[in-house]
Amino acid sequence: MLSIALFGTSADPPTAGHQAILVWLADHFDQVAVWASDNPFKSHQTPLEHRAAMLQLLIDDIEPPRHNVQVLTELSSPRALITVEQARQRWPNADFTLAIGSDLVSQLPRWYHVEALLRQVKLLIMPRAGYPITPSDLASLRQIGASVTIADLFVPAVSSTAYREEGDPEVVTPPIEEYIHREHLYECQDAPPENRLTQPRSNSQTSK
Repeated sequence: MLSIALFGTSADPPTAGHQAILVWLADHFDQVAVWASDNPFKSHQTPLEHRAAMLQLLIDDIEPPRHNVQVLTELSSPRALITVEQARQRWPNADFTLAIGSDLVSQLPRWYHVEALLRQVKLLIMPRAGYPITPSDLASLRQIGASVTIADLFVPAVSSTAYREEGDPEVVTPPIEEYIHREHLYECQDAPPENRLTQPRSNSQTSK
């Protein structure tokens, strides 16, 4: 049976940490379906089409390439249950695993029809710095029907918020940084370099 990892992210922008997650998923599943989404529990600054474009750049920049990773914008929905139902129409006989960051663990029990969601997918938690996974967290998830696994990977401690607020170039990959500058996506990009908390990469190319 085809094993498919489902990984939606509201990251604004997607980071080097998300790239590490995608590489890990590509090495452990037959296919990885990725999409940009709106999280009902967050506010979002950048439109979905820009976030989806940055996800594609993130995937295209993986070396060596992982050809089993795809951005599928048609799966994007604020409700994971709707996404899974759409994925099942595309792959009727696949085995689905929903990958989420550990920062979403405490939020998950409040998701739309979460019990119905967890009956249709396995749950894979991607550890994230600052969001430890406790035994009580796992017990709560299993109580609502989750079949939970914790991924054995190290995700770089980088944050989309750090990029939006400080313009830290180490947070994003060079193609995404170039895209952000070209599209003028964040206010931090309009600040002169001496006013930013960090300086641009010395080896990155300036976008034209």
